[in-house]
Amino acid sequence: MFSVAQNDHLIRTNIWSPKLKEILEDELMGWRYVDMISDFPDGETLNIPSIGQAQVHNFAEGQKAIYNGMDTGNFTFSITEYLQSGMYITEKMKQDSFYTGRLVSSFIPKMHRALAKRIEMDILSIGPLGQTAANANTIFGADHRWVGSGTSETIDITDFAKARYSLKKANVPDQNLIAIVDPTVEYKLNTLTNLVNMSYNPMWEGIVTSGIATGLKFIRNIYGFDVYVSNNLHVNTATETIGSKSTAVGAVNNLFFSASQDVLPFVGAIRQAPKVDSEYNKVPTTLLNLLSRI
Repeated sequence: MFSVAQNDHLIRTNIWSPKLKEILEDELMGWRYVDMISDFPDGETLNIPSIGQAQVHNFAEGQKAIYNGMDTGNFTFSITEYLQSGMYITEKMKQDSFYTGRLVSSFIPKMHRALAKRIEMDILSIGPLGQTAANANTIFGADHRWVGSGTSETIDITDFAKARYSLKKANVPDQNLIAIVDPTVEYKLNTLTNLVNMSYNPMWEGIVTSGIATGLKFIRNIYGFDVYVSNNLHVNTATETIGSKSTAVGAVNNLFFSASQDVLPFVGAIRQAPKVDSEYNKVPTTLLNLLSRI
């Protein structure tokens, strides 16, 4: 017969699973809209010249022709970001842990994902950071930055129409129009009364039965925009007022653009593909501290 103390020695109170729990990861979409520059052999700055349009003048028989010089410009693209991701494991951990193999094999995929996530956020921040805050950034009389027209400054259906108008005024191609919005926008559109009531809007019937989004893409095209949802959009770090509307810290910058193959919205370059280096730290930090005290 076993005593209580002996029973305690033969019972496992905690059991560790051979499986490791993984964190859910969102889909990354920014790369597909970047025109990657390949002719960047050396240096840190690439200059891309541009030329303007020809001018037209009224002309009458016998008059001298008028000749105009062509306007030129220069787009400067610079390599400014140098990224790295590093992970470590101690020798004791390698000897003691049941999960060492799984842990070490996850290092490279995890670092690759971390770099891709950072680049994704940088891509989706280019547009907002390239604009002037608290300014409508008007081009040919049309705003290119504004606060949502819905209740509490949220995005509404009318904002999609305004985005199309603004792009048209700027002569942006209307092929492959893309909107990347925050999940709150999807929720707002899914619950709009005038969309939910099918008797008034039979064209939105698919939204009522299956929701606006499936995966990353909306089932319905809204005013010509294929709409995608992302959690990686740029977030304002300060309050901003445009016209009569204001936003608080944390306002999300939703993006509307054309992803025409002739004019992609973003330009990027990778000077060096990621590479993996490893090293063995032979001198513990605690020993260095001890030597410095001596």
